[in-house]
Amino acid sequence: MKQYRILLFYKYIPIPDPESFAAEHLLFAKELGVKGRILIASEGINGTLSGTIEQTERYMAHMRENPLFADMVYKIDEADGHAFKKLFVRHKKELVTLRYHRRLDPMTEGGERLAPKQFHEYMQRDDVVILDGRSGYEYDLGHFRNAIRPDVDSFREFPEWIRDHMAEYKDKKILTYCTGGIRCEMLTAVLKEEGFRDVYQLDGGIVTYGQDPDVRGRGFDGNCYVFDERVSVRINQTDEHVLVGECYHCGAKTDRYVNCADDSCHRQHLCCDDCLTAKRGYCSAECEAHDRAVAASGA
Repeated sequence: MKQYRILLFYKYIPIPDPESFAAEHLLFAKELGVKGRILIASEGINGTLSGTIEQTERYMAHMRENPLFADMVYKIDEADGHAFKKLFVRHKKELVTLRYHRRLDPMTEGGERLAPKQFHEYMQRDDVVILDGRSGYEYDLGHFRNAIRPDVDSFREFPEWIRDHMAEYKDKKILTYCTGGIRCEMLTAVLKEEGFRDVYQLDGGIVTYGQDPDVRGRGFDGNCYVFDERVSVRINQTDEHVLVGECYHCGAKTDRYVNCADDSCHRQHLCCDDCLTAKRGYCSAECEAHDRAVAASGA
């Protein structure tokens, strides 16, 4: 058994005085020694953190003592060490930045939840459309087979993108999914507000789907993008597992995202092992030349 864990969790629940709660929670998390990112808003909490088994057990026990979070669900992954370098606990206006024309309540306005086995069964049907609820660069690393790739870089772009690209599917069953489930809580509410009637979401997201013993990630191609030091996580635990990410330089299949070695660029791009060596971590010859020029100038 590995000595560290990564917890992924969220819950939509009204939090009185969220700014004070965020400040208190930061002190608690610091004292505990966990690392990660936790967002707190008047509408709830959303977090990913890493720590030892003891630290994560203490964190969950502490949260269960609070009536607001007593039934909060945690996705748990074993790890060799911390998945984050620092700890951030921040108060935000929205758990998922949407800036929609009206405030949506995902708990009452969202789509029907499907357990992993149900989701897999629905994927086999001819009358469904599968919509990835993440950004395009996340899709490029891995996605459910036949899912639509959204051409968005941030979640708040979804409403306009849906109006421009999804109108022809209004009579279809729409299956949505995201990493841990929270974005689809809001995305399905947006879809219903935009006139889609038959809308569903993968309960627990891709992470839960990969851990479910009935499906074991079946039907998910490539790897899942995660917002921690791991970056890329395998989901499909069956012999169907394939890579779908394509190297930015040569097009070879890869599951590796790297940041451009030029500090003024840091473009995150898919890169195979051969090109990582050949290109020395740069996304372009221009970035390498720029980096050399900066080094030569002593700046």
